Amino acid sequence: MNTKKFFIAFFIAVFLFPLQVLAYSNQVILGGESVGIHIETPGVMVIGFYPVNGEYLKGNPEIKTGDLITKVNNVSITTIDELTNAVEKEIQNNEVELTVLRNNEEIKISMALEKVDGIYKTGLYVKDSITGIGTLTYIDPESKVYGALGHEILESTTSEIVEVRTGSIFESTITSINKSSTGIAGAKNANFNYKNIYGNILVNGTHGIYGIYDQDFDTTVIDIANPNEIKIGKASIYTVLDGQEKKEYEIEITSIKEYSDVKNVTFEITDPELIEKTGGVVQGMSGSPIVQNNKLIGAVTHVIVDNPLTGYGIFITTMLETGDKYAE
Repeated sequence: MNTKKFFIAFFIAVFLFPLQVLAYSNQVILGGESVGIHIETPGVMVIGFYPVNGEYLKGNPEIKTGDLITKVNNVSITTIDELTNAVEKEIQNNEVELTVLRNNEEIKISMALEKVDGIYKTGLYVKDSITGIGTLTYIDPESKVYGALGHEILESTTSEIVEVRTGSIFESTITSINKSSTGIAGAKNANFNYKNIYGNILVNGTHGIYGIYDQDFDTTVIDIANPNEIKIGKASIYTVLDGQEKKEYEIEITSIKEYSDVKNVTFEITDPELIEKTGGVVQGMSGSPIVQNNKLIGAVTHVIVDNPLTGYGIFITTMLETGDKYAE
């Protein structure tokens, strides 16, 4: 073989197809804290319908649950109050034109209204914000980008992803636990301190919620594990079950699926204290970091309701790849 030609060919190949370099940090701040979550949508979301004079959708048959109403005639709206006021001011001949977002497509819909007891009725149940609870997974100490949940937030009635106009994460104190049982997912209950905001929410996506963490935080870091380092066997999750106390609990990794999207790791809870307090994985535990061999490997995402002692987790590298898009 001609060594010189080989070297030139290799150099050209590397120049044209450079090795992928991961941009995210290889060390992060370990999460596990409970956080309150509030998202305001970029419009008013339709979540259901009520009858007007005994009929559903008489004046607006094209409206669907999950639609985001963004305009009444040409007036932009983002809240329920703005929707109500715009309908009152813009209605002509008992009709308005709504602009809605559906699957990222803008659609114009004419809607006839009926007046009942002096008030125009739309026949729509709507929502302009959502509030819930989750668990912080990590903070990048350099960019201050955080990741939480490990999966998207869906509106409970429509199962549609909640689009973000603005949002925040804030102080949360766990007050009690509704335990999981076979077929039923339990939940953390909490009190929120809306004034103590930890950071904003820039995106609600398949791999979790992300934003900039703007409070002080512990600077102790933990190494990141690549998927090929994860092993079947013992691991731990970090989460809050009482007040604001973050604790470590034992689990067992039972399977690893590198080519899944968010259900990369299957695990079983083995910690007697965690089982006693929660009955298994509960709502609000999503985002709880998973650690193995002193490395952060992922985050809890889902409970397997037929056996709530088991659940799924997402690779931390997937979350970091997503979060890195929002680093300055």
